[in-house]
Amino acid sequence: MPLVNVMVNARAYTIACDDGEEEHLKMLATHVDAKVKELLGSVGQVSDQRLLLMAALLIADDNHDLAERLEAQTRQTGELAQSEADAGERFDQSEAAACEVLELAAKKLEDVAARLAHA
Repeated sequence: MPLVNVMVNARAYTIACDDGEEEHLKMLATHVDAKVKELLGSVGQVSDQRLLLMAALLIADDNHDLAERLEAQTRQTGELAQSEADAGERFDQSEAAACEVLELAAKKLEDVAARLAHA
């Protein structure tokens, strides 16, 4: 299991990760460090523990918002798919009704043609 050195708030941390996850872990640490710097600009210097907790809460809030947006998009996609299925069903019903009308008209024309042939 590889160890990765990351920097957050100008402090070095050594974190273990799975093989192949080193760059991803570094990217995540960079994201956390950016949130910490953002917080430092608005709340000033507080303890590292409090700062990291606040950064974690901001990141969790962002994640929660994204999950809600994804859920809404998934729901909307399902509704659109259902609407499309309903439209397809209505089209099939309309097509069947049109076929019945055409068959009836054809039958009437055949009846008229038969009467004219016997006349």
